[in-house]
Amino acid sequence: MRRHIAIVPAAGSGARFGADIPKQYLAVAGRPLIHHALATLCASRRIDSVWVVLSRGDEWWETFDWNDLGPKLHPVRCGGMTRAESVVNGLCAAREALSDDDWVLVHDAARPCLTQEMLDTLCDELADDPIGGLLAVPVADTLKRGDEERRVVATEPREGLWQAQTPQMFRYGLLCDALAGHLGVTDEASAVESAGFRPKLVRADATNLKVTFAADLRLAELILLGRSR
Repeated sequence: MRRHIAIVPAAGSGARFGADIPKQYLAVAGRPLIHHALATLCASRRIDSVWVVLSRGDEWWETFDWNDLGPKLHPVRCGGMTRAESVVNGLCAAREALSDDDWVLVHDAARPCLTQEMLDTLCDELADDPIGGLLAVPVADTLKRGDEERRVVATEPREGLWQAQTPQMFRYGLLCDALAGHLGVTDEASAVESAGFRPKLVRADATNLKVTFAADLRLAELILLGRSR
């Protein structure tokens, strides 16, 4: 039976929103932002282990209590300069626990609102897929292309366009090979595409947002608190 592990790159985020604390440790619904992402993965019956890749100089991790996440959690201090480097280093750290056909799910530390239902749907839809895929949502808004003065120069067709999310789920061997030559990519699916494969899009929803701007923190908190009622 194939194993499923999760890699959560949490290195290099730096301080955000005028705070002195790195974004992944900002408080959301009473917990550090990253705690929510890790908790969903650690609680999943599908995931065997969760490897969170920290910066070597991370001074914040040890200031929080992660014991409630249980024995699946494996923090490793081998983060790289880019997301892809951190993922590759995490894959290397987990090498002894995996075979080439096992599944790796890479999830953003700043996506706190992933649900078990989304995670199960991803694993179910990709269970027998030869390549793998990612959670995504169809683009719903009208897309405008702007110039350097923020003037509209074109309206872009949105048919067939999807907004990529995470987790992104690929076989260990395929993902290692794809990332080896594409360390500048912003997500794992891009590396797999560049290697000549076509990842599958698995529909999620907009609540699986990534916290990028200050307003996203409040929106994520509202989603999480709304679920707990």
